[in-house]
Amino acid sequence: MAVKIYIVYYARSSCLYRLAEKIRTGAESVEGVKATLWKVPDKQMIDWPKGSFKTEMDIDIPVIKPDELPKADGFIFGFPSRFGMMAPQFKAFLDATGCLWKTQELAGKPAGIFCSAHHQGCGQETSALSAVTQLVHHGMLFVPIGYTFRPGMFEMEQVKGGTPYGTASYSFEEPTFLELEQAFHQGNYIATITKKLKGYAI
Repeated sequence: MAVKIYIVYYARSSCLYRLAEKIRTGAESVEGVKATLWKVPDKQMIDWPKGSFKTEMDIDIPVIKPDELPKADGFIFGFPSRFGMMAPQFKAFLDATGCLWKTQELAGKPAGIFCSAHHQGCGQETSALSAVTQLVHHGMLFVPIGYTFRPGMFEMEQVKGGTPYGTASYSFEEPTFLELEQAFHQGNYIATITKKLKGYAI
């Protein structure tokens, strides 16, 4: 049976979608892995100025429901930063997983995180950390990438996102080449770990 990776994200700009696609490519570069993109429900909570940036509402990505999560063997969750935390739309989705928390159906399953924060100091690390508490309550295994993306983690000649917690971008629309390479690496890395762990989830 294929190892199933769910890449679940929320976005109002194209940047996170492009990172998610690259993560999927990286995950499926591991033999026996099938990666699927999912979007969380888009409950508009912010009054963005019309036309302020490109959205991806026209892309045919299915919307996930909480009861579909247990079908996956591993996850990579993505969201933009809002004041140094995950976007409220993604938190609303995680808040709706109470039934899964009660049964601990996600316990033992690995999960990684990627995000976007559109300027330095906007919270790439704290946004990732804001999601770890949800993973902990579900008994899931947070899988950071550490400094395994070498030598890209130490690049100092260009503006780029990305932290030991996971892939990140400063862009609204087009991630940089290095950010996309890190996304591919994260997909491959977490898929490899998920494949090793499959069969051991509680």
